[in-house]
Amino acid sequence: MKVTGKPVVWSYAGLDNSGMAGQVADIRTIEALGAHACCVTTALTAQNSQRVVAINPSAKEQLQSQLEALQELGQPNAIKVGLLPSEESIQLLITYLEKASNPIQLVFDPVIESSSGTQFMPDEVLEQLEKLLPLVTVFTPNIDELARITGQKIQSIDDIESQAKKLLESGTSAVLVKGGHWPSEQASDFFVNRQHQFWLHSDRQETDNTRGTGCVLSSAIATALALDYSVEDAVVIGKMVLNQGLRHSYGIRDQKGPLAVQSWPGDERDMPRLTKQYALNEHCFPCLKNQALDLYPVVDSAKWLERLLPLGIPTIQLRVKDLKNKELENEIVAAIKIAKQNDAKLFINDYWQLAIKHGAFGVHLGQEDLDDADIAAISKAGLHLGISTHCFYEVARAHAIQPSYLACGPVYHTDSKQMPWIPHGIESLGYWNNVMQSYPWVAIGGINADRIAEVASTGVSGIAMISAITRSHNPEQTATNMMQLIEQHRPLV
Repeated sequence: MKVTGKPVVWSYAGLDNSGMAGQVADIRTIEALGAHACCVTTALTAQNSQRVVAINPSAKEQLQSQLEALQELGQPNAIKVGLLPSEESIQLLITYLEKASNPIQLVFDPVIESSSGTQFMPDEVLEQLEKLLPLVTVFTPNIDELARITGQKIQSIDDIESQAKKLLESGTSAVLVKGGHWPSEQASDFFVNRQHQFWLHSDRQETDNTRGTGCVLSSAIATALALDYSVEDAVVIGKMVLNQGLRHSYGIRDQKGPLAVQSWPGDERDMPRLTKQYALNEHCFPCLKNQALDLYPVVDSAKWLERLLPLGIPTIQLRVKDLKNKELENEIVAAIKIAKQNDAKLFINDYWQLAIKHGAFGVHLGQEDLDDADIAAISKAGLHLGISTHCFYEVARAHAIQPSYLACGPVYHTDSKQMPWIPHGIESLGYWNNVMQSYPWVAIGGINADRIAEVASTGVSGIAMISAITRSHNPEQTATNMMQLIEQHRPLV
């Protein structure tokens, strides 16, 4: 019989006997996020919140025996690496990774020096990092560690970005520079790999209980990778877990204490704001939280508005595919006129310039549209804005813009649009609706008459439908039935 279970994450790090950082923090975090933690203890550290008393590296034979025992359990789904106090600790790790039957996702949090000045990582280990970095999935130095490893002073935001990119040349797949100690209003971290670069911003929290922040962040990222999230999603999840841990942190008697991770992140306060550049621009879009979006057809011509809006449909989107230039503009003008006659909220998909020019109610943008759209111009014009999201990375990006609503999809498999995304399902839709509560949510993707009741039961503000209406033998009757089903199954407030 095949045995299945939780994903396994190794903590290859030191044990903090005060129970605040190192493997204790790793285990708490990994288990809280739903994975199983295994340990290779590289050192027994004698420390507390005041000082480091001693660092006692594990002998080579001790490391070998721990690795031997864990290898018999099978290859881990991910490894979090922390304290490497000896040449043996880094050499044995490299050997294991190179001999592994399949590549292993590895998150490396370089523990170089304590805040009190005690050196954790000897110079001979630092010299061997170039052999380990090509095997690293995400490297998570803080700014001081970045400067130490690159040999360059970090005096500006440009320095952070350029030196993080320099580390990519060493072969590491991605770098997340922790900016918690940088003097700024926000706690901002910089991520870069060979496809993306972005900043993650969070409000600073008023707490002195910050022991184990790097351990929590890196082990959370490793666990998210073990749960099959993308690297980009994993660092957003890691930041959420870090913020949650800070909110629940506690002191020990009268001394500084550790973070306390409770569970999988589920609070909007913990969601970072993701921007491509360091600047976090404040936008102001009208809120739709108190206006139910209800049935939300997505159609490709103004003629559909003539047919559907007289039924009492409150919200509709015009997604024109095949028109250009004057024909496109005329179609948008006609749709805006019909929507205003029916007192309906019309969102124009993609063509934000024409929406501004002709006074549409709002604009809907996909993630790829955000790269080119002038968000400030849309905001200044007073239009409403909806943004499509499919994952943690995209929700964090949309959160930085603070739109009028967020769309979650695809909920089910859909043929209306080619997407690389695995369908969310009802559970994920409900998760986002419950977590990001300051936004109205619109469900989209594969929703039909058989599924609309369970979608409505999640409490989402709107339910977008395309082919279920436009390919119906009687679209008007289908739309009317859908509105009735939404009303019947929506939770009572």
